[in-house]
Amino acid sequence: MARIKYYYDTETCKFEPVKTSTTDIVLNLAGFFIFSLFISIGLVAFYVNYFPSEREAELAKENQQLLLKYQILNKEVLASSQMLRKLQDRDDNVYRVVFEAEPIPMEVRNAGTGGTEKYRDLLDERLKREDIILNTFQKLDKLKKQMYIQTKSYDEIFEKAKEKAQMLASIPAIQPISNEDLTQFASGFGMRMHPIYKVMKMHTGCDFTAPSGTPVYATGDGVVISSEVMSGYGNQIEVDHGYGYVTKYAHLSAFSVRKGQKVKRGQKVGEVGSTGVSVSPHLHYEIMHNGNKIDPVNYFFNDLSPAQYEKLLEIAKQERQSMGGGE
Repeated sequence: MARIKYYYDTETCKFEPVKTSTTDIVLNLAGFFIFSLFISIGLVAFYVNYFPSEREAELAKENQQLLLKYQILNKEVLASSQMLRKLQDRDDNVYRVVFEAEPIPMEVRNAGTGGTEKYRDLLDERLKREDIILNTFQKLDKLKKQMYIQTKSYDEIFEKAKEKAQMLASIPAIQPISNEDLTQFASGFGMRMHPIYKVMKMHTGCDFTAPSGTPVYATGDGVVISSEVMSGYGNQIEVDHGYGYVTKYAHLSAFSVRKGQKVKRGQKVGEVGSTGVSVSPHLHYEIMHNGNKIDPVNYFFNDLSPAQYEKLLEIAKQERQSMGGGE
């Protein structure tokens, strides 16, 4: 049975029973329900936050694992980027310097990929922390493009290496006859006494004394462009080595190659003789670069030790009479 509430009426000086209206009852009930609702929401929120469901616990654990995998992936991307930068640096400062290739511009190496908007279509709208995912996509895309640029650079370097190897094989680099003890070097490049006219005259090559029939070798890879008899040089052979280099072998007694034939360094092209203007069997050897006759002694480095090369340079400086004349 409900308790009756009283209040003191000052006008009648009596205790009168409190009369509760329907509106008061409704408001009281509404207030009670609202208060209860807030309490319930608070309790539910507290429970959810501190006592997650089994599904929520699984999702939280999965998120932690995904975050850990992302951190590992990010470290791998950074490590790969650092390794790629080292390769790029070696490419520009070592390989391209050696093979005389222009370095790749930095703006090309950076391989711009634009903003992150291009990747948004790949994402689920429900995903959170999309900035992490978009950033990773962008890093991977840039890394792939940089790696592609680097592979193209190595393709270019490979072609340069093949070209350089061909050039090194073609440039004259050995003595045209076997002369390990250097005793057969007779006369060097420069002003020399002409053996017949007995006047100082420019000697445009160097002479090697040797018995008739001694093998004469090509000093670099090339193509025979002449194999003929000339009035001053006698039987002569000229080999075009490319890269502006041409060699001449004169006063030969016999030819071992013909015009248009390809030759390799060290291949026999003829035999020593005394044809043309010559006082005794010897080989007159010349090198021309871009049409200018140059000192052959500077191109004997490939088959001599440093000590032998220094000795040959000293021999070449001595003023000796040439053993034959040109045209």
